[in-house]
Amino acid sequence: MDKVERHLRAAAAHATQPLCAYVYDLEALHRHSEAVVAALPQGCELFYAIKANSDLPILQTLAPRVAGFEVSSGGELAWAREHFATTALIFSGPGKTDTELQLALDSDIDAIHVESLHELRRLSWLAKASGKCVPILLRVNLPMPGLIVTPLMMGGKPTPFGIAADQLPACFESLQSAPNLRLRGFHFHLLSHQLDATAHVDLIATCLDQVAHWCEAYGLDIDHVNVGGGIGVNYRQPQQQFDLVAFGEGLRRLRESQPDMPRLRFECGRYITAACGYYAMEVLDIKHAFGGAFLVARGGTHHFRTPYAQNHSHPFHILPVERWPYPWPRPELHDAVVNVVGQLCTPKDLLAFDARVDRVRAGDLLVFPYAGAYAWHISHHDFLRHPHPQNWYLPMEHANAANE
Repeated sequence: MDKVERHLRAAAAHATQPLCAYVYDLEALHRHSEAVVAALPQGCELFYAIKANSDLPILQTLAPRVAGFEVSSGGELAWAREHFATTALIFSGPGKTDTELQLALDSDIDAIHVESLHELRRLSWLAKASGKCVPILLRVNLPMPGLIVTPLMMGGKPTPFGIAADQLPACFESLQSAPNLRLRGFHFHLLSHQLDATAHVDLIATCLDQVAHWCEAYGLDIDHVNVGGGIGVNYRQPQQQFDLVAFGEGLRRLRESQPDMPRLRFECGRYITAACGYYAMEVLDIKHAFGGAFLVARGGTHHFRTPYAQNHSHPFHILPVERWPYPWPRPELHDAVVNVVGQLCTPKDLLAFDARVDRVRAGDLLVFPYAGAYAWHISHHDFLRHPHPQNWYLPMEHANAANE
């Protein structure tokens, strides 16, 4: 964080326009990704889901440290293959078009995660026409009574994701007449925003029990199970994050209890990159209305949609900036409760609310941490045609570290 603050102070000192920027600490990303890989026991692989943040410097930092990338569209697939010719890619996501499936066939994909019986049949048809054998996983929406509910559920209930478990027999039957498809395993991604490490291990154990049942009942020979991502980031209580150490220990105990369990593959996105990114916005004005105080800042949810998407008041801290170009006193607040808003013509342009600050002035910078995933990449960038934020990638401490 000190490195980020130094960079922002230097940028603010030389700015000719109100500052608005994303800052990414690539050294922090390097350290965190290595810690996640180290925490996983033998027989586990970490893929990075690039939907969380597909900026090239982010991918270049992660490529040497993860087993590969997970992509969820033809655009992501083309982007990843353009820059990473030999990196292992897995292709997930609902609603794949024939064009996207054909691109996957032509791109040396490690595995395609099939979302429906119809998609299975289309892929078989395309693979036969191409004369290729395609490795696949079946993504399953598994009924799980008692499944702990998180703020974002993709399975365990009616959703458009994956194949309902009662439809698997039809898929297995279809595979018998599809010699161009090779079933490598199953894909589960039932939830996101999981903050309970023990509960997440229990969820994985339940999925593995179900896979073992299918393998025995249908005589299947698989080589891995993809248990998705799902690990959350605690935006509301930043000091209480997912217990990575306990998770790794839980996985080790699970593997020791099931020595024949298949290889596990994770495809995390948010958990990998969120903490390396910061969104900074300069306070343009301080306003009062009906007893409320509002910090109006350069930018908004069209740049940083995470708070609105997650329905929370995002934590931030204030970076004082002493430069003040006007001949009148700076608007400021002391020991106040504030709401942080952007420049959009909507009351939904709210990034933080009911937040207490000791002191804030017009011209100071508001710095939002945990902005490295599902932030800029999910935002409606061109609403009102405001300028895009600047993007700064702070280099590794060692110039060649990203390529070691």
